[in-house]
Amino acid sequence: MKKIVIGIDIGGTNTKFGLVDQKGRIIARGHIRTNEYDTFELFLTELVNVVKEKAEKYKDDYKIAGYGVGVPNGNYFSGMVKDAPNLKWKEEINFIEQLENLTGVKSYITNDANAAAIGEKLFGKAKDMNDFIVITLGTGLGSGIYCGGKLLYGSTGLAGEIGHIIVKEEGRLCGCGRKGCLETYASATGIVNTVLKKLKREERKSILRQIHKRKIESVDIYEAALKGDELALEAFEFTGRILGKALANVVAVTSPEAIFLTGGLSKAGDIIFKPAIRYFENELFNSLKGTVKILESGLKGSDAAVLGAAALCWNELSK
Repeated sequence: MKKIVIGIDIGGTNTKFGLVDQKGRIIARGHIRTNEYDTFELFLTELVNVVKEKAEKYKDDYKIAGYGVGVPNGNYFSGMVKDAPNLKWKEEINFIEQLENLTGVKSYITNDANAAAIGEKLFGKAKDMNDFIVITLGTGLGSGIYCGGKLLYGSTGLAGEIGHIIVKEEGRLCGCGRKGCLETYASATGIVNTVLKKLKREERKSILRQIHKRKIESVDIYEAALKGDELALEAFEFTGRILGKALANVVAVTSPEAIFLTGGLSKAGDIIFKPAIRYFENELFNSLKGTVKILESGLKGSDAAVLGAAALCWNELSK
């Protein structure tokens, strides 16, 4: 019987999962809403039940070998999650212990963006790279950093949090509790807040005024930008500027071969890539100019995080 693993991506809005084989093929997919559950225990029980229900259809062909989980503040070393940005549960949770108790199989956890980096290494464009960074532009901004062929965890298991570099003193309040973090500007949430601020301060026309301010999403801003809406285009320019400059600072420390962008906001393509690359190259340390490329992820956008979590599990099972 063939083996599969369950790759789970826990985001601030949705938790997605997939049944993934060793070649990175997703046999089946599913999802639940992340913050609809009052407690972590209710959330995890429902998630495991939905996964098992989906897997039941394939029980004659595949056996589940393990679970891989990508979640904000997921600690690879301890299996714990604590103070996860954009999630309801702030208490310290022994995620892996509880998951293994419910499933009866080996499970592994890491930061959601670290999982995306592992996925890029195993299934994407970074197969032949030893030094690269993956940036996830979703509800927040996550990052996974490979140095010398190894994922950077640091002494605590929590290294590589580029989204929580402070880019503006006393800036926007972040889900982590601090102010001015990069992810409060360069993320789907960040660009929505940029637009809301512009709509409030300025009186010029914009397609986005036709949408109730509480219902504006990053995809609406993208669609407005495609139609030439100046306010939307300026929001992407502003977002790209902050992102590009921050990445130039990170490169001065890490000197990667490439930076891969993935996640919902990256689907805007050139509208976000062009300003980000322009400001990145302008601000890059002179000695490093021309050495780093900013690229689209080699993983299909909607599947990248799930494949990353699955790649984490396959990696660990192969040791």
